[in-house]
Amino acid sequence: MRLPGLTPWCRVHALSEVDPAELEALGFRLVLLDRDNTCVPRGESDPTPDVVAWCERARELGLRLALVSNNWSVAALERTSDALRAPVVTFAMKPLPFGLTRAMEAAGVPAEQTVLVGDQLFTDGLGAAWARIPVILVDPQSKKDLFYTRLLRPVEARLAADVPYGWERARAEREGKAS
Repeated sequence: MRLPGLTPWCRVHALSEVDPAELEALGFRLVLLDRDNTCVPRGESDPTPDVVAWCERARELGLRLALVSNNWSVAALERTSDALRAPVVTFAMKPLPFGLTRAMEAAGVPAEQTVLVGDQLFTDGLGAAWARIPVILVDPQSKKDLFYTRLLRPVEARLAADVPYGWERARAEREGKAS
C-alpha cells in the first residue's frame, strides 16, 4: 500500500547500510539525521561507533550533516551533536516540516539536495514529505520505544511492507527525476 508521505524513498536495516558515496553520486549534499533509534538506540546516551564512523565517511565525501530531533533533552542532543560533529535542530516537532526547513536553511542547501534518515514514518516520513525531501527509513536500533511509538510500529511496518530493502528502487527513481 503506497500512501504519499508514508512510503519511504529507500529502506535499510541501519544507517551503516546507507552508502555516503551513493548519496553524493545521486546529487545529495545534506543528510538530516534523526537521533533516537536512528543514530542512538533508545535508552542509550551515545551514538553507536558505526554511526560515528558513517558520519566521518560522509563528511570526507563533502556531505553536510545535521541532527533534527523531537527529543526534548537538549543535553542529550548536544552530546550526540558533539559526538557526530553535526549541528542539531532541537524541538523539531516532526512531522511538521519547520525543523527540517530550519536545518536546510542553516546549511544553505535546498530540498532537492537533501535527504532525511529516520526510523519512523509518522514523524520522519511525513515530515520529509511535507518538506519535499526523500526519507530513508531505517529499522529502529532498539526494541525500546515510547508507548505511542510502539502502538504505531505495526502500522508503519504494514505501510512500508512493499518497499524492498536496498537501493535499486530509490536509485532508479532519483535517476529518473534527473533525466
